[in-house]
Amino acid sequence: MTKFSVNINKIALLRNSRGRNFPDVAAFAARCIDLGAHGITLHPREDQRHARYSDVSELAALCAARGCELNVEGYPSEQFLEVVKSVRPAQCTLVPDAPGQLTSDHGWDIVRHADLLRRVIGELKALGIRTSLFVDYDYAHFEAAREVGADRVELYTEPYAETFGSAAGEAIYEGFREAVARAHALGLGVNAGHDLDLANLPHFLAIPGVQEVSIGHALVAECIEAGMEKVLGRYSAIVAGR
Repeated sequence: MTKFSVNINKIALLRNSRGRNFPDVAAFAARCIDLGAHGITLHPREDQRHARYSDVSELAALCAARGCELNVEGYPSEQFLEVVKSVRPAQCTLVPDAPGQLTSDHGWDIVRHADLLRRVIGELKALGIRTSLFVDYDYAHFEAAREVGADRVELYTEPYAETFGSAAGEAIYEGFREAVARAHALGLGVNAGHDLDLANLPHFLAIPGVQEVSIGHALVAECIEAGMEKVLGRYSAIVAGR
């Protein structure tokens, strides 16, 4: 069964925009678990513009108490690794983000960065942390992920999401199917994420063997849209004195 991890970066971004703990990131994460999420994903960046390093330990405690997994994503900077090693989440997904990058938009060139990744993965696995590498579906050297010691790859799904429903999209979809098969043939687990949503996720998960999807931006936007009628109705009732 595919596991569903909720990325809560956008909730952290809302919190940070007002300078106080509202919305409460940990409370939102707990609510997601209550509503069926199998785990929580957090991607703290160097500038701390949304998820903060201080959130990691709080969410690790929450996930441990609820018996679910915390997946911490990020570029393996010294500070990031210090936090991950101290908290020991179930999974760490290494992402090749540059400082200040708006969002993750490409996977690793694993061959080029093999020395860095081999060292970091070895350190994380020695602490019992499962490791995953963010990769493009058409990356030619999946075997390099195995060679540097990764347990899984996370397929960057923006190309699928961007072309979903088009003729070009079907060819890309088949490319993702082949990527999952290639990874499994090498003994690698497969995760996926980036711009998956309610519309395109069912078709994507027709590909067998995807172990985990992490979804954040679309999920938060869809919660806002789907909940508008209820929330606005409550506000209208209050101001009308009902």
